[in-house]
Amino acid sequence: MMRPRLVILSLALFVATICASTMRPAQRAATPAPPTPVAQSASKDSHFVGSENCKKCHEALYESWKQTRMANVVRDPKVHPEAVLGDFSHPTADVNFDLSQVAFVYGSRWKQRYFTKHGDDYFVLPAQWDIKHNRWLPYHVADAADWWTKFYPASNLERPTGPLCDGCHSLNYNLETKQVTEWNVACEKCHGPGSEHAAHPTNTNIVNPAKLDVVRANDTCMQCHSQGRPLTIPTQGKYVDWPVGFLPGDRLADFWSLEESHLGAQDFYYYPDGTAHKNRMQGNDFVQSVMYHRNMRCFNCHDVHSNKNISNLRKTGNDLCMTCHGPDGAAGPASLKESIAEHTHHAANSPASQCTACHMPKIEQTLGDNMVSAHTFQFISPRLTEQFKIPNPCTTCHTDKSTQWALDQLKTWQNTSPWRVAR
Repeated sequence: MMRPRLVILSLALFVATICASTMRPAQRAATPAPPTPVAQSASKDSHFVGSENCKKCHEALYESWKQTRMANVVRDPKVHPEAVLGDFSHPTADVNFDLSQVAFVYGSRWKQRYFTKHGDDYFVLPAQWDIKHNRWLPYHVADAADWWTKFYPASNLERPTGPLCDGCHSLNYNLETKQVTEWNVACEKCHGPGSEHAAHPTNTNIVNPAKLDVVRANDTCMQCHSQGRPLTIPTQGKYVDWPVGFLPGDRLADFWSLEESHLGAQDFYYYPDGTAHKNRMQGNDFVQSVMYHRNMRCFNCHDVHSNKNISNLRKTGNDLCMTCHGPDGAAGPASLKESIAEHTHHAANSPASQCTACHMPKIEQTLGDNMVSAHTFQFISPRLTEQFKIPNPCTTCHTDKSTQWALDQLKTWQNTSPWRVAR
C-alpha cells in the first residue's frame, strides 16, 4: 500500500509520472519490460520438506545460498563456535549470562544477540554485541516503542521469540507446537512448500518469485523486511510480530498491515517525512518509491542465493544502478548526456559520486551509530533537516557544515531542479 508523503515528495512523484508518460517511444522501449505476471501460489496439498531436499537438484544454488547471512541468521554456538562474536572473557554489568546459557546466536553484520532456551521457548538475553565497536550494549525493547510491548511484561525473559521473532528466523514456525521445519531463511521461505516439487519436479508445482506479479514478488521479501502487524490481533491467542499464515505467492496485505507514518512527527518507526527511522523497514520505504511503481523487484538488485557482494547485491557501486540508469536507460544522468561527476557535482569515483550517497543515505538505525540505507530512493533536502531534523545526505557527509551552507550549494547547481533539491 502507498504511504503518504510530504507535499514536496508527492510533487516529485507526480512530476516523475508525467515525465514518464511523455517520453518518446524510444525512451520507453529502453526500460526493461517486467516479466509477465503469474498468479502462482503454493499447492494446498504440498508441505515443507527442508532445504536438504532442494540440494539434490539445485546443488550449486544450495551451496552458494548456504554461505549467505540468510542461511545463517541464527546458529547454535555448540555446533558453530566460530559464530560467536561477543567477547565473553570481558563481561560487563549488562552481561549477566555466560556462553553456556546461549542456545542461539543471532546476527553477524551489525550486532549479535543471544537467545537462551527455557522449555520450548527462546528468549533474548539482555546484552548484545556491537560488532562495529567491539563492545557490549544493553538489549531491551523499551515499553511503548514497538506496538507489541504493551501486551508483554517488561522482562526479556517474559517475551518469547516465537511470536515476536521466529516466524522470520525460521521456516514454518508453528505457534501451537513451537516447532520449525528448519531454522534460518530457507529455500521454501521464498519458494513455498516443496514436497510435491521434490517428488515430481516441474515448473508448475513450486513458486518462483521471479514469475510473480510485482506486488507478490516483493511481498516475498517484505514478509520479513517490513515493520507492521497482523490484521487479526491477537493471532491464535498470541501477540505476533510477523505475518502468520503467509506463503510465497500470497498477497501480503491479506495478512499484514504496514505501520502507519504520522507525517510531521518522528516515532519508533518513521522520520517525520515517512522515511523509515529504523532497520528492517526496507519494504515500508520501498513501496513509497518510484522504483516500486515502475515494477522493480527487490531481487533486481539483490541475489539472496549469493554472498559474492555485500548485502547480496548483484553488482557493486554505481555499476548496479547504471544497469538501468545508464546510456540505454530512460532515466538517470547518462540518459541526459551527463557524466556521473556532472550529475553529482563531486569528483568521479569519490564517495559522494556513488548513486547511493544521495539516493540511499545511511540514516536508518540498527544499533547505536550503525546505520543502514534508506530505500525510498528520494533525495532528502537539507530543508527537511531544518524543518523536521531528518538527516540529509549533504550534512551527513559534510559534518562540519550547516544546512544553510548545503542549501546555498544546491542553489548553484544549474543543471538540477532547485524546486527538488533546495526547497
